[in-house]
Amino acid sequence: MAASRIHDLPQEDRPREKLERLGASALTDAELLAIFLRTGREGASAVDVGSALLKEFGSLHGIAAAESQELTKVLGVGPAKASQIAAAAEMASRLASERFRETRLDSAEAIYDLLGPEMALLTKESLRAVLLNTKLALLRVEEISLGGLNETVAHPREILKPAIVRSAYAFILVHNHPSGDPMPSAPDRQMTRRLADACTTMQIRLLDHVIIGRPGGETPPFFSFVDAGIMPPCNVP
Repeated sequence: MAASRIHDLPQEDRPREKLERLGASALTDAELLAIFLRTGREGASAVDVGSALLKEFGSLHGIAAAESQELTKVLGVGPAKASQIAAAAEMASRLASERFRETRLDSAEAIYDLLGPEMALLTKESLRAVLLNTKLALLRVEEISLGGLNETVAHPREILKPAIVRSAYAFILVHNHPSGDPMPSAPDRQMTRRLADACTTMQIRLLDHVIIGRPGGETPPFFSFVDAGIMPPCNVP
């Protein structure tokens, strides 16, 4: 029978005590979640609730990509706990991106390293601008839209706005395909052509448009318009 409280577990199996004794790397994914959840529900410990989250969303990445309302569908996870999980996921994402602030992001592979682990798991299409400084290192990532792309959100004016507002030296456009197939659609190609023309007119450096898919198979899990020869490379120092 599952323990209903962490304190009902043997001391050596309690996540917090185990973390103090062996370090965070010794914890299972469910135990890590239990640290943030703190308490379980009637008939189930925080570890049990963590296990239920993993079963429902498949992995820590799946949990991080879920919206708060989706998390609360798991018994034992209310709005407060969902917010704690979301905050932990956001902190992990920001920590992961910090290493790119001194890294030159001038290739589709580097962009996939930056955003692929997160964006490959999204169930909605996210359009983002990766803003770069004069060293082509990360300034910040700005989300332009979340949901299906349409003429309004895909207009060059909306896409270029973050680069102009943040005074970025250059930027790379990135969006994901929830289907997992990174090959560009006809609207993707049309949008990229319009954007490239607008950038040329406004003398804004668009380095690439990268589409994020999912890993698996023999082809890369991303598509680069520059690497495919659809977009000319923007030569920068």
